[in-house]
Amino acid sequence: MSQAHEIKPNAVNEQNNKILQLVSFKLGQEEFAVDILIVNEIIRLMQITPVPHAPHFIEGVINLRGRVLPVVNFRKRFHMPEIGQTDKTRIIVMIWENQFVGFLVDSVSEVLRIPANTVEEAPPVVAGVGAEYIEGVGKLDDRLLILLNMDFLFNNSEFPETLALASVK
Repeated sequence: MSQAHEIKPNAVNEQNNKILQLVSFKLGQEEFAVDILIVNEIIRLMQITPVPHAPHFIEGVINLRGRVLPVVNFRKRFHMPEIGQTDKTRIIVMIWENQFVGFLVDSVSEVLRIPANTVEEAPPVVAGVGAEYIEGVGKLDDRLLILLNMDFLFNNSEFPETLALASVK
């Protein structure tokens, strides 16, 4: 048997056994998730200072232990109706391409471990969010989990110099 034939079954088996570790959160009734490796921390809502001339989805900036971070409102980013903030509202601080960025969400649900083979390609539109934002849809017992494509969110030309405030040093 050639070496290529020996590697192929192992690669397939690894994919079948791969476990995704995700942080899940809610926006309204929909549950979303991001890879845990890009999440730095989850914090309670704090004073957000508006930034003049920022895009509509940039809520403003916060001072987190001496570091200024931009805060993106996921509801605004996905053109979802705005709601009032509650005691469950959280800011998920993520590190992406050497930058700290906060994301305002309705609530954080849990940290999940799901098999990669339970994730399917997203349909063209899911929960009013365009498919370009979606990595896939995870099936968990009686619920669906929308996995966000953070590459698209950050590589989009709509992101201004506001993100430069948050460079990791």
